[in-house]
This record gives sequence, structure tokens and C-alpha cells, in this order.
Amino acid sequence: MDTVFRDVRVIDGSGGPSYRADVALADGRIAEIHRETDGGPRPSAARVVAADGLALSPGFIDMHAHSDLALLRDPSHEAKAAQGVTLEVIGQDGLSYAPVDDTTLAEVRAQITGWNGSGPGSTDIDFDWRTVGEYLDRLDHGFDGAGIAVNAAYLIPQGTVRMLTVGWDDRPATADEVARMRRLVAEGLEQGAVGLSSGLTYTPGMYASDAELTELCREVARYDGYYCPHHRSYGAGALQAYEEMVALTREAGCALHLAHATMNFGVNKGRAPELLALLDRALDTGADISLDTYPYTPGCTTLVAMLPSWASEGGPEAILARLKDDATAERIRHVMEVEGADGCHGVPIEWDTIEISGVSDPGLAGCVGKTIARSAAERGERPWVTARRLLVNDRLGSTILQHVGHEENVREIMRHRVHTGGSDGILQGYKPHPRAYGTFPQYLGKYVRELGVLTLEDCVAHLTSRPAARLRLPDRGLVREGYRADLVLFDPATVTAESTFDAPRTLPSGIPHVLIDGRFVIEDGRRTAVLAGRSVRRTPARRG
Repeated sequence: MDTVFRDVRVIDGSGGPSYRADVALADGRIAEIHRETDGGPRPSAARVVAADGLALSPGFIDMHAHSDLALLRDPSHEAKAAQGVTLEVIGQDGLSYAPVDDTTLAEVRAQITGWNGSGPGSTDIDFDWRTVGEYLDRLDHGFDGAGIAVNAAYLIPQGTVRMLTVGWDDRPATADEVARMRRLVAEGLEQGAVGLSSGLTYTPGMYASDAELTELCREVARYDGYYCPHHRSYGAGALQAYEEMVALTREAGCALHLAHATMNFGVNKGRAPELLALLDRALDTGADISLDTYPYTPGCTTLVAMLPSWASEGGPEAILARLKDDATAERIRHVMEVEGADGCHGVPIEWDTIEISGVSDPGLAGCVGKTIARSAAERGERPWVTARRLLVNDRLGSTILQHVGHEENVREIMRHRVHTGGSDGILQGYKPHPRAYGTFPQYLGKYVRELGVLTLEDCVAHLTSRPAARLRLPDRGLVREGYRADLVLFDPATVTAESTFDAPRTLPSGIPHVLIDGRFVIEDGRRTAVLAGRSVRRTPARRG
């Protein structure tokens, strides 16, 4: 044996009662679980860790991560490793970096600089891949061939696929274009992706019709993957947007995982039970549905995402040209402030809820931490004037916190039987959302220990076995003999998310050990030099 955790409280991820045991590891797997009540000799190993007072669980799976480039830029990746995350699902919201050609890569880099950095002109990463398989190979190679900080699974981004095939035009795809998109999705799944994501409030993915999305989901279903949409509205019309995704995937025969499944803005206060009733009706009639949430009320995205979709047609340079034209900018303002832009979920924007969390241009850092309304008041101008100037001067690279959530909705949704955890953590910016550093200890500390919204055993199941089941990973997500030794040891009495809105990059406390494949990634609360992460490729079981 390599390592034994002695007298540890095992929370095995199943949701069942915890128990005390010695857990022995060998060759990257759980070799023996010797319960307190078992007879016979206790396991021994080269290293014995006294774990009395600690809980041992499977490693946490972040079902919604934006670490697509962070995994290749930052070998320590403490934001996730220190939380106990051993697997992240990336390629989210329909926008990522594979599959691409040279033109599409430049466009998507410009579009989501606010999410991931490495915008046009940046040389911090060598973008030497173009296909999904090549990107996953790059993750496997990681840093000098040693790997990456944590494991990663990939969703094919539908918006990028449409950009590559159709471009930025707001029009229906032709039959030939749909066929090409289906081939690209099939190729990505064959190369190891676990499913397809969409960002249906982001261009150009939002230009896809339900019929087009259904065709892509049919391809996902053929490979037994899942569809993960950021759907068309989390504000006005949110319930109808959820219904649309349920109906679409049922038509396609495809599993559905609802990304950051929130009910936001004033129109949805207290309406989580309506969403859950909708999902229960579908589940009770055979639908395959799961969802993820983060345990915070504010959201996080880019400022440019708030614009109406017609203002984003044509890509970043076309957006900037419209913003610089006074007459067009006034049309944009009217839609955003009076009518409610589709980019802002059909709700008229409230500038006092839009807080700048990051900028690409360091010279604009004085805006960070202030709402648009406050910055405008300080300058004695209308909020739209401030927002427009920031969009242009930062070349669309600004990120925002959007304070539009409701605590009662957050709690209600996290109790649901198909709920999983996802940080939606954007690691860029001067003042990122604290969920990037705190989601998993926030669940365990605030919502289990302090508020009792979930039991500890149930919460661990939400963060481990449920997401592993959605990803269809046969040897992860449970503490079982023969399973991979992706494990977290934490103190249930002290585990705490120390990240705050004022100090968002603060690491959590109460998580002394994190292991991937039996190797210590976090040891005694400190990041080791171990790079045990790899791409997690699910071999597709093609049907039909």
C-alpha cells in the first residue's frame, strides 16, 4: 500500500450514512476500506496519515468551470485545487477554443477575453491546437509533459461550432451547414468530449433555432453524451426558456444538464418552486435531466453580453463600430434601458446592479469594484455614457458582477434531487466573483454546517456521485474499493469559504488534503508541485 488514512470519517458520496474506517490507497486507486466494525488486521502502508476528526470524500466535481486556459497558464491552479476540486467540466456556455480554424480562434479569443484572458496579441499561451482532440492532448501534456493541476472534461461549444460554420450572421443555418455542424460535434465526441454546451444569450450561438439545436442534440444522443445549455433567459420568460430546453432534448432523445440553473431578477423572486415542479413533471415521465448551481446570489459575465443580439452581429469589431456610432449607440441604450435586451434576459437593465469586476486594460482599473451607476454619478453623467465608454476603451474585455439573484431561490434549487455543484468561476479580473475560490467550501460550511439546508452526506453526494453519474464515469464519484483515489479530506467543523466580494482570491480553510490518483495535490493545506490532472475522455458508445 502507498497511503493509509487512519480512523477517518468516510462520507462515500452515495448519500448514505457516514462511517469510520481506515482507507488504503495503492497505484492510484482505493485498495482497501477497513471499517471500524470489521475484524482482522488493519491495513498498513508506507505512509500512514492520522485522520481522526477529518472527513474523507470523493473529490469534488465542478460541473461548470471556466478554466479552459487557466489550466494551461497556471500550474498551481490553487483556486480549484484548494477547494477539493479534482475534476472540472470546461467548454461551457457555448464558447471555447476548439474546434476552430485560425479566423475563428482569433474571434473567440477576442470575444471571451473577459472570461479567460489571452486576448488577441497576448502570447502567454501557444494556441497550437485546432481540434477537440488536439486541445485534450494539450491538457494531457500540460506543463513540460507533467500534466495539469486537476482533471478536466470538455464540452463542445455550440457557439464556436456555429462561428466556424455559419459565421456571425443572424440567420438560419442551411441544410449543408447543419450537416457540417453535426459532423464537427460527432468528431469532438469521438475525440473524447462528454457533450455539447450552448450560450443562448451569447452571440453567435443564440442565433440558432430550436430546430438547429435539436439536430445537434440528436448527434449528442447518438454518442450518449449530454447537452448543457445556458438557455435563452434567466429573467423575463425564464420558465418558458427552461421548458424550451426540456422539450428540445426530449425531441432529440438527449440527456439534459441545465447550467447555473437560477431564477434571477425581480420578476422571478420566490419562483423556484415553479421551476422545480416543471422539472419534476419531466423527470417523472422519463426525462434525463440534471442541473448545477453556485451557492451565491450575484451572477458574473461580461459587460458586452448585456447588449442586444442585433448589436453583436458580425463579431467584436462590428460591435465596437456600432458603439462608436452615436445614432446606433442610442438605439442600443433605448433597448437596454427601456425595452429589455435579450442579452440582459429581456429585463430593462438596472445599472446599480452591474458592478465592474475586471478589465483587460490596467489603465481602467479604477472602475473595478464600482457599479456603473456609481461610476456615472462620480462623473456626473448618465450610466449608459459610462458603460459605452468602458466597452469601447476596454475593447469589450470588461467583466461584471450582476446582483440580481434571490437567496430563497438559491436554497430551494440546491435541495433538488438532481442538483449538482458548479462554480461558474471566472478567474480573470481584478475582483472576480468569490465563487471561483469558494463554491465548494461554501456549500459545506455555510449551507451544511451553518444553515442546515443540506445534510453533510447529501451535500457530498451533490458534489461527487451525482456529477460523476451525469458524466458517466464508472470509477469516480464514490469511495469504493477499486475506484480512482481522487479524494478530499476536510474538517466538517471548520471548512469555510474565506473568499469574499472584497477579497475574492482568498483560499478556503479546513481542507488539509486533496489527492488525484492517490497523489497529494494539497498536503497539510499547501499546494504541492504534483501535476496529476489529465483530460478525462469518455469513450463514446455510438448508437445508430
